[in-house]
Parts: sequence; C-alpha cells; structure tokens
Amino acid sequence: MSNMTEKDTVRYKLEERELSLLSEYATKSKFTKGRKREEPKCNLRTEFQRDRDRILHSKAFRRLKHKTQVFLSPFDDHFRTRLTHTLEVSQIGRTIARSLDLNEDLVEAIALGHDLGHTPFGHCGEGVLNELLPGGFHHNVQSVRVVEVLEDLNLCSETIQGILTHTWGFKPQTPEAQIVQLADKIAYINHDIEDSIRAGIIAESDLPEDCIKYFSSVQSKRLNKMINEIVSNSMGKPTVAMSEEGWYYTTKLREWMFQNVYVDSPAKLEEKKARRVIRELFYHYRELLKPVCAEDKIDRVVTDYISGMTDRYAIERYKDNFIPIGLQCSNNEDYLYKLAKMAD
Repeated sequence: MSNMTEKDTVRYKLEERELSLLSEYATKSKFTKGRKREEPKCNLRTEFQRDRDRILHSKAFRRLKHKTQVFLSPFDDHFRTRLTHTLEVSQIGRTIARSLDLNEDLVEAIALGHDLGHTPFGHCGEGVLNELLPGGFHHNVQSVRVVEVLEDLNLCSETIQGILTHTWGFKPQTPEAQIVQLADKIAYINHDIEDSIRAGIIAESDLPEDCIKYFSSVQSKRLNKMINEIVSNSMGKPTVAMSEEGWYYTTKLREWMFQNVYVDSPAKLEEKKARRVIRELFYHYRELLKPVCAEDKIDRVVTDYISGMTDRYAIERYKDNFIPIGLQCSNNEDYLYKLAKMAD
C-alpha cells in the first residue's frame, strides 16, 4: 500500500469515471472548491461521497427520526417523520440526477443534510424560534450551522451551499442543488397528501380537479409525472427545472395544501401546545444560562439546544421543568413480599 500512487486509488478511478460519463454541466468531485480545512483525500471515496457518509453518521441525522414532518408526534408508524421525508427527497433527487447524468453523490449529500437544522414540531417550532431569536431563525441556515459548527463535519463548499439553498427563495449554484430544491417540494407535496388522506383530513377527490386530470389521482403516477416533467425539460441543459405547465399544477397543488392542510386544519390542532413548549423552554433555559454564559451568547446557545431536540425530548424537558409530580417514595417491592407472606 505504501507504493500506491494517486492513479492506483479507487477514488481516482471514480473521479475519472465522473469526467467521462457525467454531463458537461455536472459538478465533478475532482474539481470541488474544497473544504474549509484541507484533509488528506480518501483512497476509496470521492469528496462528495465522504460528505454523504459524514452526514449519514451524524447525530443530527439520527435525531430526524423523532422530529415532526406535518403531524406532531404521530403514534401511527406510517406517517412521515423528518427522517423519512429526507430519505424520500434523496430518492427523488438521485433518480433525477441519474437521468440527467449529473452528480448523484452530491445530490444525495445535499438531500441527506438539508433538514438537519429543523426544529421539533416541524415548521411550528421553527416559527416560534424565528420570533424569539434576534435576527430570526430559518431551518436551512441552522442546517448549515449544524454541519459547520455544532458537529463540525468540514463538508465541501458545494454540499454546504446546496443545503443552504434547498429552501425556496434561495438560488442554488449547481444543477445538483437545483435538483434537491425541486425534490424537496415534490416529496413533501406528495407524501403530505398521502398522510393527510390517511389521517382523514382530506380525500383524494378533494384535490383540485385540473391537477388530478394532469397528474392522475394515483399517488405513484402523480410523483412519477412530476419527476418526468423535470427530466424531460432539463435534458442537455445547464439548469434543472420543471416544465412550465408541470410547475403550474405543482404550485397549485402546493397552494391548495397550504389552504387545506398546512394552515388551520385538524393536523394543526396541537400546534398551540407545541408552541408553548418551545417558548417556555426558551425562556427557562435563558434564565438558567444567565449566571454561566455571556449575555450576548445566551439566545444563540439556547436556540441551538432547542432546535436540536426531537419532539419527544422537548416534551420530556417541558414535563420535567413545568409539570408538578407527586412525592417520590422509595421504589421498593415491600408490598409484594408482604403479599407473599400472607399467602403462607
């Protein structure tokens, strides 16, 4: 192994494969803008593959399994969580990237990391922290903070930029980041429709008739049509975008979901309680830190702590700090043994 040259490594062969097989518009791992701290390259993986693996093994990624997507702390195992949403975004993104000969590894890394900074209780929790933190709180910005500061993953510039710009209103700088921005929207529109139908909030027939006609009333066909609308419209082009007609109906579906599910629907009945949990914990931890932390850093520290919580952890911390409990007696089994003696 000591005599191995650069050209002998698996990573070099993978980089060369990208150069020969990927589109001229693809982001090549060999030409990455790099990391903030230089590191020796891996013999087996490209730089974007290393990013994907670091995100996959991060603590923030594991916590996504107990963070809300739309329905707060669902007991039904079939509702999406922030983790399953992330995996669906990754799958959709990889399909599009593979079809367009773009960098699938970079797409996967961005997709797996895009929601690492999301709060407990979904966008409800995000809204509360946005009100409380001076300067505001946005989960995409927090996701970047997670990978750059809180877990210090030292990711490539392209991955970090893609994570930041997955939210609508930000401008992706690579076609791979454009894919994730679209895949995120496609994923949540479709799986939130399915979850809302499962919850009995809407029926498939409630969806706008022209959208059903264009996309089909079948979940898998609707998803497949949206993906095809992107691939067919982006083939051989430097930018990735859905066709104008497809985007019109996708946007209409998204707006319909906001009107009928995302705002003031039965799915949101518990959000008032969730907001109280986040707000009270924020004020509580702020007071706790005053004796030990500089005043100008307290809000940032508390926000980092709360935004990293899962739904159930936030609820448990709220119970511990605000719900009274009875006197705790010794937890022995004296009565059990007393009954045993009585049985003699």
